[in-house]
Amino acid sequence: MNLPKTYIPAKYESDIYKLWEDSGYFSPSKDGEPFSIVLPPPNATGVLHVGHAAMLAIEDTIIRHQRMLGKSVVWVPGTDHAAIATNAILERELAKKGKTKHDLGREDFLKQLHKMVEDNKDSIRSQIRAMGASVDWTRERYTMEPAMNRIVGEVFLKMYEDGLIYRGHRIVNWDSTLQTVVSDDEIDYVEAQTKLYTLKYGPFEIATARPETKFGDKYVVMHPDDKRYSKYKHGQQIDVDWINGKIKATIIKDEAVQPEFGTGVMTITPWHDVVDFEIAERHNLDKEQIIDFDGKLLDVAEKFSGYHIRDARPKIVQMLKKKGLLVKEDSKYVNKVAISDRGKAVIEPQIMEQWFVDVNKPAMKWKGKKRSLKQVMQAVIKDGDIEILPKRFEKIYFAWVDNLRDWNISRQIWWGHRIPVWYKGEGAKKETHAGWEPPEKKGWKQDPDTLDTWFSSALWSWSTLIDAETALNADFSLEKMMSKAKDYKKFHPNSLMETGYDIIFFWVARMILATTYITGEVPFKTVYLHGLVRAKDGRKMSKSDPETIIDPMDVIPKYGTDALRLSMLVGQAPGNDMRIFDAKIAGFRNFCNKLWNIARFIESKTPKKYKPAPPKPSTLADHWIINSLHETTQRVDRHLHHYQLGQAFEQIYQFIW
Repeated sequence: MNLPKTYIPAKYESDIYKLWEDSGYFSPSKDGEPFSIVLPPPNATGVLHVGHAAMLAIEDTIIRHQRMLGKSVVWVPGTDHAAIATNAILERELAKKGKTKHDLGREDFLKQLHKMVEDNKDSIRSQIRAMGASVDWTRERYTMEPAMNRIVGEVFLKMYEDGLIYRGHRIVNWDSTLQTVVSDDEIDYVEAQTKLYTLKYGPFEIATARPETKFGDKYVVMHPDDKRYSKYKHGQQIDVDWINGKIKATIIKDEAVQPEFGTGVMTITPWHDVVDFEIAERHNLDKEQIIDFDGKLLDVAEKFSGYHIRDARPKIVQMLKKKGLLVKEDSKYVNKVAISDRGKAVIEPQIMEQWFVDVNKPAMKWKGKKRSLKQVMQAVIKDGDIEILPKRFEKIYFAWVDNLRDWNISRQIWWGHRIPVWYKGEGAKKETHAGWEPPEKKGWKQDPDTLDTWFSSALWSWSTLIDAETALNADFSLEKMMSKAKDYKKFHPNSLMETGYDIIFFWVARMILATTYITGEVPFKTVYLHGLVRAKDGRKMSKSDPETIIDPMDVIPKYGTDALRLSMLVGQAPGNDMRIFDAKIAGFRNFCNKLWNIARFIESKTPKKYKPAPPKPSTLADHWIINSLHETTQRVDRHLHHYQLGQAFEQIYQFIW
């Protein structure tokens, strides 16, 4: 058969992929050294963007190379239930109809979400196939499938019984729009020009960007070594004429205060600020809530009670002026405002009774020593048990881990793994029971909260390797599951974790935290961090900036999957951002056409009855080209072994030309 003159990718790509998939090529062979990657799971209700396409191109290149080396290779696909994002989609749809989730009730709300996710999964699968990714579809997993729910619940219960999960009052990030706590990674810090108000507080001057939070401030804090305030003693009380009248204020000396910032003196609002909360904890100070969970002022604000904080601020400033408490306003103050990524509300820190993972309690043995989760997270990198590529990201990793606080895992939404804890009674007589079922039928109510999405994602490296039948066996403990699951025994720890550097803290670090504790092993041997995909001018691709967006599903029919993949691999180096634009992809389509034309030329010169065989050089040119081929093959293999994908392609490109 003669190849057509023009290569039209859309005519061939889907058929070629189907041939691969049907042949069983994507499943691991019985023999050979194991090599494993679990696919970072895209959101089950989302679409694959160009960042996912880059990830798939990189991982597929690595996976296919390992297969060529004769290894037993598994690449496990899956999707994440993306709790807050998915929950928000349905809540927005209900709001358009003038309804809330409470109109449906929890059971019907969850039924609709399950259907929405299942309807969307086929779209994600087709997009992964369109990218040519050779994942093993027979091993596909989902973070909310029944088997995963069992594993997640068992992990929670084990950590609870071991005293690593506890319930307590601590300060958290509250989204008043979504009405839930959100994690640090679900917050965008937006630079905004606001006003900075300097207020008179007794003999001091204090600066604040949020005067509406100051009604209950009764502690004034300064650094213990600040000589300007040496005459004031820790614990000393002074009379202050404040917003709602005269109060007794207490002097607190604490090293958290920066003497060089402003006047070096500040009042604290422990209920609504992380630093203030920590100061209050250190000195056992009172904490009073000023703002409710809808963003409105409470009774402590007296005549401003019930006002939303955005409406109250100008009125409060006017009152401060009248009382002579406003010293000055700086209208050019630049502040970073915490905005909820999903809800778009300004984050309001609140003290709430929540579930936390204790990262500082020495609770596990690691290499013969009893250590905390944080200490193990530090040790695995320092000791070289896990290699991070590029190495410079180790500093970023430690900057986060060294300052790690206890992990808040409670979410006040209905979509997610429900916390397996039950309560009976109220107040001091309240009983608590952790387990899949309450100890008796009457009077017990399950905790309404669900777990942070990252809690189930933190188990992804190993939970995906425990088959559903094993995971759902009620007689099996976690240890028994791991001992019975063939894939787990063969493929864990993962050989490689490949993902974007922007989630090194929120996912990679949490997998290290949870996996070392539960399995006694590292989750993976190497972490390959790819960079962000940017537009031609370097701007980050964003839905809010349509000019920057490249949709893989628009590009593939136009230029072909190979051209898109090559545009992401050329110049690719771990940790470096990459720029993708239409002309670049078109350029690699031309390279793919060159390969097609080479194939057509070879076909035209090949006898019909030719049987493939190793070439036998007979001329100097033959010897030269075959030697060049061997040298190129060795260089490409060496680069791929070290995950230098961009350099590997450069060798191929130069040899072809």
